[in-house]
Amino acid sequence: MSLKKTVIMISAMLLMVVACKTNPFTGEKNLNFVSNDQLFPASFEQYNQFLSEANVVTGTDESKMVKQVGQEIITAAERYLNANGYQGFMQGFEWEVQLVNDDQVNAFAMPGGKVVIYTGILDVAETRTGLATVMAHEIAHALADHGAQRMSAAQLQQVGGAVVGVAAGGQSQATQQIIAQAYGLGSQVGGMLPFSRSHEAEADRIGLTLMAIAGYDPDEAAELWKRMAAQSSGEAPPEFLSTHPSNQTRINNLTQWAPEAKAEAKKYGVTSFR
Repeated sequence: MSLKKTVIMISAMLLMVVACKTNPFTGEKNLNFVSNDQLFPASFEQYNQFLSEANVVTGTDESKMVKQVGQEIITAAERYLNANGYQGFMQGFEWEVQLVNDDQVNAFAMPGGKVVIYTGILDVAETRTGLATVMAHEIAHALADHGAQRMSAAQLQQVGGAVVGVAAGGQSQATQQIIAQAYGLGSQVGGMLPFSRSHEAEADRIGLTLMAIAGYDPDEAAELWKRMAAQSSGEAPPEFLSTHPSNQTRINNLTQWAPEAKAEAKKYGVTSFR
């Protein structure tokens, strides 16, 4: 084995072995070698750039509701983290929730606690509880370090591509091209897309717990996604080619997980829900 090949393969193995961080909600160790000190400043800069170009809504009843619900979910997350031995976990987070005037049925969270809700999703959310479902899902993404994990996985995918390239070095150029294309498709469909789907499912499950602790009925989460399914009119790629679970998969999961979210909320004295 050549020195170059050895160095690349050892680097890949070291990244997988040493670059892990415990998810405070699942207890699992996740691939993550991008530190908050690296990621958060870049995220905040991108967020500020986005806001400078977006039509941010302020001073309306809807914008106030978005901020209030966001703060309730953040407070619930802090209660959970503190009760489970993760005091100080949010250090470095700079939480901010904004409503942006845009017809997209969408919302997103950036690493470090920047959350954006588009006005287009409010009609589908319908109620404050529906909004809490969306908000808790996005905040869960931020708290579970999904952005850093995806960056880490992408970097590891690049290292894997380099390993494959070196391993195929003795083949003809045509063979090398076929091998590279097969790796790219296999790692994307077999690796990166399921990785993203697992993040979405994880954010759904964590989000249920957070909204329940905040006093919102987790049974309503499945109802939200039924409305989402109706709104999309079935226009979605096959689940295995999508970064998100199918609407029906999501509805089934949320229905199954809602009772455990209620049981978790009961530990915090929450027994009735909005």
